[in-house]
Amino acid sequence: MLPIQASTQSAAIDHIIVLVHWLMLIMFVGWISYFLYTIFRFRSSKNTKASYHGVKTHFSSYLEIGLVLIEVFLLVGLSIPFWQNVVTAFPPAEKALTVRVVAQQFAWNVHYPGKDGRFGKTNSSFVNSQTNPIGLDPQDPYGKDDILTVNQLNVPINKPVIVRLSSLDVIHCFGIPLMRLKQDVLPGMKIPTWFEATKLGTFEIMCAQLCGVGHYRMRGFVNVMKPEDFKSWMTEQEELLLEEAEADDSEDDFWS
Repeated sequence: MLPIQASTQSAAIDHIIVLVHWLMLIMFVGWISYFLYTIFRFRSSKNTKASYHGVKTHFSSYLEIGLVLIEVFLLVGLSIPFWQNVVTAFPPAEKALTVRVVAQQFAWNVHYPGKDGRFGKTNSSFVNSQTNPIGLDPQDPYGKDDILTVNQLNVPINKPVIVRLSSLDVIHCFGIPLMRLKQDVLPGMKIPTWFEATKLGTFEIMCAQLCGVGHYRMRGFVNVMKPEDFKSWMTEQEELLLEEAEADDSEDDFWS
């Protein structure tokens, strides 16, 4: 029994999984049947003398060619079109929520653009594991209103979410099992993936790649909200940023 389907991609991926298992079952039964047949057909009691002429037919050659054609069909006819339609066919950016997720040992750093809709620049020289885990450039005006969370990815329901993945250290794997999403995150690369949540609730983000001694605790959560609740959350985060900025300005004025 497969888990619940919490994204638009889930049904298609589950369908492929079921087809693959049926194919494996057919192949298993076929090869075991053939194995038992050969044991019975060529048992020593009925074949006391070896044949020096061998098999005269080309049945085995035809069978091998048939298996190759089936495998080519599975790859070219099913796998490649499925990959193009589901994995690489991204939704239009203007109709989607775009976020950055930066993996590190052992957390998921989530980066939202602010009101201006643009991400601030990042650079590894600005990375601070405590105050600036994604290396946001403090001098970039586009980054002033950006929103950062740790291990909490908040998204609206029934809206495509484009996730731009990157890593600060080693190889990780961004996985949301109930949404049938899994994507390796490689150091030095920016890798996009996407999903569209269809169920409200909280869903676990797991790291599906052994990434160090703390791998077991690298867990995050996708919080799927109603559109109005997500909008309220974004407004609340923007207000908190404004209050922090005002507090910093007051402190600077005090010391000056």
